[in-house]
Amino acid sequence: MTAHDHLLTIEQAAIRLGMSARYVRRLVAERRIAFHRLGRAVRIHPNDVDAFVRDNRIEPMTATSVWAGLRSVA
Repeated sequence: MTAHDHLLTIEQAAIRLGMSARYVRRLVAERRIAFHRLGRAVRIHPNDVDAFVRDNRIEPMTATSVWAGLRSVA
């Protein structure tokens, strides 16, 4: 088995993300997710899907960070 056996189609990547295929196509068009172009086909490595999710994580706000942010505005 080679590395490209595990590459995902747009539809498979969308299912993995829980999003629509249209959303994944937009991510590819905007170069917001790493992908491979094989001829006319676009494939995404599962690790790149995981990296996209990890890189777009937003930490929850805490009371301390809210108050610190308000002090810097005044």
